Amino acid sequence: MTSPRKKLETLLSAPQLLVMPCCYDALTASLIEQAGFSLTFMSGFAVSAARLGLPDTGLISFGEMVDQGRSICSRVNIPVIGDADTGYGNALNIKRTIAGYAGAGFACAMIEDQLMPKRCGHTQGKQVVERSEALTRIRAAVDAREEGADILIMARTDARATHGLKEALYRCQAFADLGADIIFLEAPESVAEMERFCREISGPKMANMLQHGKTPLLSHGQLAEIGFKIVAYPLTLLSAAISAMQQALSDLKTGSYPDHLDFASLRELIGFNEYDRQQKRYAEEIME
Repeated sequence: MTSPRKKLETLLSAPQLLVMPCCYDALTASLIEQAGFSLTFMSGFAVSAARLGLPDTGLISFGEMVDQGRSICSRVNIPVIGDADTGYGNALNIKRTIAGYAGAGFACAMIEDQLMPKRCGHTQGKQVVERSEALTRIRAAVDAREEGADILIMARTDARATHGLKEALYRCQAFADLGADIIFLEAPESVAEMERFCREISGPKMANMLQHGKTPLLSHGQLAEIGFKIVAYPLTLLSAAISAMQQALSDLKTGSYPDHLDFASLRELIGFNEYDRQQKRYAEEIME
């Protein structure tokens, strides 16, 4: 059986742009797979919102994220990238985090250079650690991979917002030089900055498309032409779900019945029908 890491490496070696909707539980990951997407990303923002009902400000723990990730990775066959925030501590904590994410079934773990408590990359008030600490985090993550964790490493910097583009690009290339497999510059503020990032930094790079965020929203063709390998949509499903649920609640409050997915389709989608088919097969085999 091909490991999640190997599946992701195969995708990264192909020429096309990888379009990556982000999930926050096993159901959303399953929907992404059923829609034909080749990979997904477990969004820390979305998991914190869905699991805790709280903002992505470092309130969710390593254990909660790994537990959520294990449920997600066990439900789908496509590779899943996991948001590992700052690694939850020092270099040794980071190595444990990477090993834990690999054990949960992730294909890749993302480590960032924010100061704890971290924040969503497109919000105000972010702070990043000093360059030496940022590099130590990625070195520790890469060491964990080299010491046996069957997982890739995505390295993220938020330094654009705090130290400017030059420092952010320095960190990106340093991360690549340390052995990070995918590089993520969070929240570039213009197409020119996105182009410079792709032009100057080696290795596969990810773009983050957030509606009403700091980064320009570009088409898949534009992103591919610039040089990005992955494009993430971190909050599209969460936003759509919240909007639909708010409308359904409003409808119920006024006495009308929301007309969404019919019950038969819902049963099929969740897996009841497949469960019943398998149960029937086992029962018939025993009767024989």
